[in-house]
Amino acid sequence: MIIQKYKIVFAGSMGAGKTEAIKALSEITVLATEALNTDQERHQKLNTTVGIDYGEITLEDGHKIELYGTPGQGRFDFMWGVICQGAIGTVILIDHSNANSLDELQYYVDIFRQYGENIVIGISHLDENIETSSHQYRTWLIQNNLNYPLFFIDARKKDDILMLIETLITTLEIKYL
Repeated sequence: MIIQKYKIVFAGSMGAGKTEAIKALSEITVLATEALNTDQERHQKLNTTVGIDYGEITLEDGHKIELYGTPGQGRFDFMWGVICQGAIGTVILIDHSNANSLDELQYYVDIFRQYGENIVIGISHLDENIETSSHQYRTWLIQNNLNYPLFFIDARKKDDILMLIETLITTLEIKYL
């Protein structure tokens, strides 16, 4: 039996949950390249990804999905295009608790759509900023004539991340079938 492998990239803002999302799904021990966070102004987390995160999941149909997480800081942008090569799509995660979350969404969508149009957006940490409306993300998509699927998720919950992956794959199937 030949096993088909596909690659999906997790990108987005620092602290949005890229590493946690991959950990929630991966059937193997996640290869994480975390180091002490020296950018405490941007995010108060202790560690941050400085290379790639890597995990794998096998879908019910037997297809293996390789999960790659990118570092969120712009200073690592030289890696993003390389990581995206051969990917069937990108999951962009944005931290809603960040005061500049809408600017971050614009930044990551602008960059990662250069590498492929198959994008799904997940907004995390809604519980940490209930004062700011979550409707702003859908409004932004409409104002920018973008039709990317958008979900509000908890990156630690396997079902939430599976929903993002399944949407990414379904979007691709609809486009090419």
